[in-house]
Amino acid sequence: MSPPSPLVLFHRDFGGAGEPPIVILHGMLGSSRNWQTAARDLSERHRVFALDLRNHGSSPHDPDMSYDAMVADVTAWLDAQGIARAFLIGHSMGGKAAMMLACRDPARVARLVVVDIAPKPYSWPAHRLEFAAMNELNLSDLKSRAEAEMRLESRVPTLSMRKFIATNLERSPESGWRWQINLPAITTSLSTLESNPLAPNDRYAGPTLFIAGGKSQYILPPDHAVIRSHFPSAQIEVLASSGHNPHIEARQVFVQKIEVWAGT
Repeated sequence: MSPPSPLVLFHRDFGGAGEPPIVILHGMLGSSRNWQTAARDLSERHRVFALDLRNHGSSPHDPDMSYDAMVADVTAWLDAQGIARAFLIGHSMGGKAAMMLACRDPARVARLVVVDIAPKPYSWPAHRLEFAAMNELNLSDLKSRAEAEMRLESRVPTLSMRKFIATNLERSPESGWRWQINLPAITTSLSTLESNPLAPNDRYAGPTLFIAGGKSQYILPPDHAVIRSHFPSAQIEVLASSGHNPHIEARQVFVQKIEVWAGT
């Protein structure tokens, strides 16, 4: 099978100085926009970029939503920017892509931070309900994101999740509301995205930090052994006050943990 053809990813440049630069990969249904505040905090000591992964944010759409394709995109972006080695931070889906890149091409990754995801398969029934609700949402007569949140309520009970989903809606004067994400490709690829992208022998021996949300179920104590089987140098930090999005829910502590670890 031929390797995936890389897409040209959109990115935000938060400035800063220092080598290697930090490159941030967001989670499913997210974008570089969700990382703006944390990225600005990190740019006080580092050069920081945040990418929009394929089929998300302002990056191009493509039917292939595999981790191989995401890694190929990120590697091509690093090449285009002239970045030989990066300090990678990946959250959730982006964390799986970052893990895979680090294991398959360790020379490109100086440091790795994985945020609230483990190298294991996941199966979340709630995801199926959320995506069903998104696909069934009638956009033709939609008047606002607030109205979209109200229509999603019966299938997506959590207000914060409804608001997060609605951030992926955008409106143009000509055609009205539309999904900015490639909803069909992501929906079709849910099983792939929930799978473990790492092979049993995948290893990255470089400096690695896993940050888990104490109120999240994504990284549990039994997962620590499998994390260290792939990342033998891994340090695992649990932020007790945070759920699945510690870069937002516990931002100051999150940034501090990274800075302290990066300085060791």
